[in-house]
Amino acid sequence: MERLEAARAVAAARSTVSALEMRADDAVVLHNSNRLTVRLLPADVVAQVAPVAHQVAAFEVELAQRLHEAGCPVAALDPRVELRVHERDGFVITLWTYHASVSSAGVPPAAYAEALARLHAGMREVGVPAPHWTERLDRARRLVASPVDTPELGDADRELLAVTLRDRGGAVSGSGGREQLLHGEPHPGNVLSTAGGLLFVDLETCCRGPVEFDLAHAPAGVGERYPGVDLDVLRASRTLVLAINTTWRWERGDQLPDGRRLAEEWLGQIRAAGGR
Repeated sequence: MERLEAARAVAAARSTVSALEMRADDAVVLHNSNRLTVRLLPADVVAQVAPVAHQVAAFEVELAQRLHEAGCPVAALDPRVELRVHERDGFVITLWTYHASVSSAGVPPAAYAEALARLHAGMREVGVPAPHWTERLDRARRLVASPVDTPELGDADRELLAVTLRDRGGAVSGSGGREQLLHGEPHPGNVLSTAGGLLFVDLETCCRGPVEFDLAHAPAGVGERYPGVDLDVLRASRTLVLAINTTWRWERGDQLPDGRRLAEEWLGQIRAAGGR
């Protein structure tokens, strides 16, 4: 969110928590992207705040609660208040339990793989509708095909991305593997290392697809430790996810900090993957 919108989002979160008879004297922004994640003190509750027009909060609340009840490694909603979506001043607000991080070191790949396998097992039992992973592929292909939407993307790099999206996308979609509900983006930024173990957050990105698509977002070494993984599909998925994320960084108006530097770096990695 831009600075002024973020300030309004924080104010909406504080007002919501105060109306629930909890104190929200201080606010610590934990993450700022398409939505704001803020820790409110001394209530010690985490508020997720998003504009009303761009959110799937109700879906995330329902899914998180069902997965938590099933014993899956996901962050829980705050049990002190009604488990629902709050709306205030043009924002939707959801309230979550704060989990302190117990380690700043990287998560061991085996532990990461075990936690993600547990999450996937629970997701296989949850019958909720979710978009297919190919919707992301289709969006990326449309952006690459549109110089109006990606005006700073050079011709050679545009061709590289188009070919990668076509070939790797075809390899993943044609693999014939079992598909299920996925987290969608289980990268380290969406994993909390807590005293109770690893917990996944931000379920708004859920989609349906092969588990290798999820594993492609995890650090190196995690996928290889996941039970029953198809290593060929995993390799194709890693390059595909990299190409999709790279394409989004070239979109007109992309606001990710340092996004263009990352886009250039990722293009180099895609070239190297093509060479192999």
